[in-house]
Amino acid sequence: MSGASQSIAPAAKAETGPADFETRLRQDDRIELRAWLRLLTCTSLLERVVRRGLREEFGSTLPRLEILAQLEREPAGLTMGDLSQRLMVTNGNVTGLIDRMVAEGLVARRAQPGDRRIQVVRLTASGKQAFDAMAPAHQAWITTMMGALSRAELAQLHALLAKLKHSIVRADGLAPARQAANGDSE
Repeated sequence: MSGASQSIAPAAKAETGPADFETRLRQDDRIELRAWLRLLTCTSLLERVVRRGLREEFGSTLPRLEILAQLEREPAGLTMGDLSQRLMVTNGNVTGLIDRMVAEGLVARRAQPGDRRIQVVRLTASGKQAFDAMAPAHQAWITTMMGALSRAELAQLHALLAKLKHSIVRADGLAPARQAANGDSE
């Protein structure tokens, strides 16, 4: 390899940034694949900054912030099932985290009147205080990361993502019917 080509490679890498989901894409790859990998890359980059900020500034995690945020919007609390649905995770994922957050005094859990099998989780005063401290920092990080987009571009992106979300939900709803028609079990 010549010295010239060795010096070009690092410069090219610096222009495109570090390796990510899109690194191995080729220009002739289908646009659907390229869009999907761009979404994954953007999500990963956003989450990395938020996770680092929460860890460094508050000694907390993104799942904790997400739980506090959901409960902050619902003063009467949410059932464990509703919380799992909103966070798009399994009940088991939420249970362990809620156990720790109860022990730390950030949330309270009680049986639902009339059905003791259902647990309702609500924010405590300490949990509200923790959320109130983290929320402005979280908003500032997101605003900074999206700062290259105008308000109109953000609104357009939001609308396009809503359309994509609808398409995904619709396609997911059709999947079981299509599998049954094809005789597929998985």
